[in-house]
Amino acid sequence: MFDHCLYFNTSALARRLEQEWSGAFATFGLTPPQAFMLRAVLARPGLLQRELSDTLSIAKSTATRALDFLAAKGYVERHPGPGDGREKSIYPTARALAIHAELDRASAAVTARLQQVLGGGEFAATVSKIKQVRTALE
Repeated sequence: MFDHCLYFNTSALARRLEQEWSGAFATFGLTPPQAFMLRAVLARPGLLQRELSDTLSIAKSTATRALDFLAAKGYVERHPGPGDGREKSIYPTARALAIHAELDRASAAVTARLQQVLGGGEFAATVSKIKQVRTALE
């Protein structure tokens, strides 16, 4: 019935991937969006909140809520950004740095499993195509 429906198929895929990534990040007490946000901060300490929102393709208010959670868990700190003091730079804490490698390994394990199921070439092509579609619709 919905074989040719982009919305239905991408939503069903998103729900399935949410299950995969939820399992990978459960040991850290993080949801997939929180874990990906923390990984972005770990990759680029000092990232401005606006840059983080852009990187993750989320609204600033969504980023604020997730950052509030990560700060409450002791994973990130906000410091005044350069120039305008209202904008905050986000830094990982020692607690975040301590789980950095383990968090990356958990993520890599899910990616490896998906590559094994789909085949490496098909996985890369699918990610690339989804990214192209997302970019075209922005």
